[in-house]
Amino acid sequence: MVIYGVALLSFCMLVGVFVGDILGNLIGVQANVGGVGIAMLLLIILSNLSHYKFQIGSATENGIHFWSAMYIPIVVAMAAKQNVIAAISSGWMAIIAGVAAVVVSFAMLPLLDRIHIGEKDDS
Repeated sequence: MVIYGVALLSFCMLVGVFVGDILGNLIGVQANVGGVGIAMLLLIILSNLSHYKFQIGSATENGIHFWSAMYIPIVVAMAAKQNVIAAISSGWMAIIAGVAAVVVSFAMLPLLDRIHIGEKDDS
């Protein structure tokens, strides 16, 4: 069931944020240091640990894999928001570099689409 994937994701996020805050305090920074990365690693470990330690149903396993796959884009979006706020306050060069990266990424989409068309779809 998808709810178990959400529970695992939220547990990993809470632990990651807590550990990141502790790391930030230990090094004297008033910020979360690596909490999202710690949560991501913990999610990878726990979602793969279920194959070896736990007997779970296929619906539960699908829910865990779904939220494991969704976590990375969500984290990237959260980090992008923080980077945009920092870039706007830093000046024009950061803004120009960010816009250039987005334009290059969009320009790569037709190339990636051609690569995908060459592959056979099994569904």
